[in-house]
Amino acid sequence: MIDPHEIVVPTDPDEALAAVVALRRLADHIEREAVHSALHQGWSWSRIAQALGISKQAAHKRLSDVAANHGSA
Repeated sequence: MIDPHEIVVPTDPDEALAAVVALRRLADHIEREAVHSALHQGWSWSRIAQALGISKQAAHKRLSDVAANHGSA
């Protein structure tokens, strides 16, 4: 696990904001891959949502396309 206190934040706003965008894209990719894997292993949306710390409805709304693509993987 990464300690957020050890991360050096760029002082240049362009660099700092570009880093934020890159991190959001990385987090989204990791989340989608993890959900795909969880579905493949038979996890329910309730269990996925609990692991993500959100409601089942929010998880399904945000990630339902992963479920749609799950059958074709």
